[in-house]
Amino acid sequence: MKYLSKYTLVAIAVALFTWSCNTAPTDESLKDGLKEDVTFLAADDLAGRAIGTEGEQKAAEYLDTEFKEIGLEPKGTEEYFQPFTVSKPTNPHEEAVIGTDGEGVTGRNVIGYIDNKSENTIVIGAHFDHLGMGGSGSLHRGDSAIHNGADDNASGTAALVALARILKHEKHNSNFLFIAFSGEENGLWGSNYFVKNPTIDLSEVNYMINMDMVGRLNAEKTLAINGVGTSPSFVPALDLANADSLKLVTSESGVGPSDHTSFYLQDLPVLHFFTGQHEDYHKPSDDSELINYDGLLLVVKYIDRLVDQLDTKPKLAFTKTKDSNGDSPRFTVSLGVVPDYLFDGKGMRIDGVSEDKPAQAAGLLKGDVVIQMGDSTIVDMMSYMRALSAFKKGDEVLLGYERGGEKKEVKVVL
Repeated sequence: MKYLSKYTLVAIAVALFTWSCNTAPTDESLKDGLKEDVTFLAADDLAGRAIGTEGEQKAAEYLDTEFKEIGLEPKGTEEYFQPFTVSKPTNPHEEAVIGTDGEGVTGRNVIGYIDNKSENTIVIGAHFDHLGMGGSGSLHRGDSAIHNGADDNASGTAALVALARILKHEKHNSNFLFIAFSGEENGLWGSNYFVKNPTIDLSEVNYMINMDMVGRLNAEKTLAINGVGTSPSFVPALDLANADSLKLVTSESGVGPSDHTSFYLQDLPVLHFFTGQHEDYHKPSDDSELINYDGLLLVVKYIDRLVDQLDTKPKLAFTKTKDSNGDSPRFTVSLGVVPDYLFDGKGMRIDGVSEDKPAQAAGLLKGDVVIQMGDSTIVDMMSYMRALSAFKKGDEVLLGYERGGEKKEVKVVL
């Protein structure tokens, strides 16, 4: 037998690596990549990826390596990185100051680019930070623990990387800017900093896609898409891209508690993809083994097809929407439930019940659908919030709900 020299073996290895990088990814390789990325980002070793921590730095370095491997151009201020520092105010009524100077918490956005020599650029983003050991954003009751944030938002970050792999091998009429944001959990810090210090001309941006919590696609394959009212081109394209019979639940507003808001406020069309709230949200139990990787791949492929649909159009027109935050009624009491934001039936379906809150004390359960509060009929989330705004702490309210198709009533002390 003739043995190959080590130099020949090295040459073969380099050739195989080059071939693999220049070959369009298969569904199987994409799914393997999604699982690998989520598992790494949501591992205990990264200790919850809170901004400014060693775990967040490891996550940023991992994404730096991924972007290089895919062949994205660096578009940060320091190669792929865009560092920013947040100075926390001593006065709680003042906002945090986000910049590059001064003392505070330092995070890094990770930014890569595909240049297709176009006048228009599509921004695709996801935040990669999470809550670390918990803190004020945690819904965990008990000793501090690592919040791995597999769904929130290792899932969206993995989808970002997967889309970069796909779009690198497709021909499009647009450029693509991929941004992994830090500091989202603290108040959209990374995306806020980017839009005020963009590394490309924002006038070139056609629209922005944001993926935040896309790893728990349910059995009905329900995918929420927010921001569909921010351009008249979005709604007609949504169904045309739906080759996998996803159940699409849409909302118009461009404002929400995630990074697309920063771009909407710059008068840019936005879409936010979301597979729903769950009982592990902002808890240590949000782990990688609970991710629906087949479902995550369906979301990635849907977004890829949607980009194809929109790529045939000229630059999208921007439309202001009735912002859900500004129009929401203000209330001082809470029922202590997590609403099911994917529910499109009549009423407000409960997706989770918090411990030691009014709903738990009244015996309400996940899956119950609230249809009445006092004199108010509940038909959707907005009517639920309006009804809640009429009460104050200590009020007793007769609450009507459906459980398993049967109507029930219970008194709840708010």
